[in-house]
Amino acid sequence: MATLNDSVVATWAPRLLSVLRIVAAFLFVLHGAQKLFNVPAGEHGPVELASLMGVAGILEFGGGLLLLLGFLTRPVAFLLAGEMAVAYFKAHFPQAPLPIQNGGESAVLFCFIFLYLSAAGAGPWSVDALRRRM
Repeated sequence: MATLNDSVVATWAPRLLSVLRIVAAFLFVLHGAQKLFNVPAGEHGPVELASLMGVAGILEFGGGLLLLLGFLTRPVAFLLAGEMAVAYFKAHFPQAPLPIQNGGESAVLFCFIFLYLSAAGAGPWSVDALRRRM
């Protein structure tokens, strides 16, 4: 027998998936914007587009915008999860073995959030969901 709690979870779980995607994507876009445009001002930007950091900025900004909209979520999220795994092992892991020691917490979290989104999809508040309804 279904309970009120079950119906609340069934109603809100997909919506909160969309919220997770939107918030993570917004934060990711900021990382890309900082690298590409130095907005908001930071230590990494603007970088040379033809560099490894430039490619990372393009992926973060462009891929983040696609995720923010929930467009092509599964393949984009999978690509970005890979980018974050490479970023962690290339930039953070050589400094120390644990993310808390090497400043790689955000790379690890983004990696696993994006890996989850690549399996779960965008949720109902997305271009992907809108396209399915048409």
